[in-house]
Amino acid sequence: MNTQEVIRLASHYLDGLSGHIFDLLDISKPISIDAAVNLSKVISKLSPLLGNLIEFNTVEFLNKQNEFSEFGTWQRQDPGFPDTIFVGNVQPMPGLEIKAWFPLATEITARFKDSQNHFQFDQTYVAILAWLPENIIYGKPRIIDVCVVSGLSVAAARDNHYHNPPDYLVLEPEDTTQRTANLQQTNTNGYKFQGSNQELLEAQKIVELWGSEGRIYKPTREYQLQLRELLTRYKYRLDTNFAKMDRIVHPGIEQFKQRVFNIEMCGMKIGQWNRLLSSRKEERIKQALQIYLDIKEESIDKILD
Repeated sequence: MNTQEVIRLASHYLDGLSGHIFDLLDISKPISIDAAVNLSKVISKLSPLLGNLIEFNTVEFLNKQNEFSEFGTWQRQDPGFPDTIFVGNVQPMPGLEIKAWFPLATEITARFKDSQNHFQFDQTYVAILAWLPENIIYGKPRIIDVCVVSGLSVAAARDNHYHNPPDYLVLEPEDTTQRTANLQQTNTNGYKFQGSNQELLEAQKIVELWGSEGRIYKPTREYQLQLRELLTRYKYRLDTNFAKMDRIVHPGIEQFKQRVFNIEMCGMKIGQWNRLLSSRKEERIKQALQIYLDIKEESIDKILD
């Protein structure tokens, strides 16, 4: 078994998780419509916790598949990139970066900042697991759908989307290979031009001297030196929103998002639930929760019983 075969088999098993309910915790049904509205506003705060639990359980799930046992085992890296690696006799070492996505959130907030140079053998893939409680805002966490895409393709889509010199620069990390493992850097960063209009015109002339392919992103040392010349000569700010996976316009991830939003759950499509619960139309939210989730006012005596 080679690297791509391990990744392909793992992807097949992860795809099979769609519809799977994780018995990790159980969010109780709200006792009133007001409690349901409040829960709908804060349920997304569970996502980081559930994300970690789902990552942990996913590794256990993969290790239960007999096809892997002859060649190695999946092991978590926390902290570390990617989240899980396949340790055994398969080289280059396969890896999965696991991202949990709560589709009622405003966007896929996970970032993907690793350099294209980190994926030269296309050995690491990104697995996005969309999850929701069984009943939209309460119940056990359920995997809605799964997307597995090449880490190299995600990094390339990110760099091509953001990079637009001199207005926006994507910069590779400095060479840190001589440092100890915990100090080595593999993350790229985005920088937005902050100079004057006159300075922007000057910078554009510099980029034009780079030739017809000067604006095409390259993670090579030579091209990075050209970018750093702009960074040292002109004023740029670090973009704190850089590399959010919801904004890089990766074709596979965009198709996955639309697929998830079109899934019908508890009487409406997930995309409709997303728009409704993120709106401020509280009366419409209450009406939908009553109709589709059968949430009613409970008497205090019944609750105490």
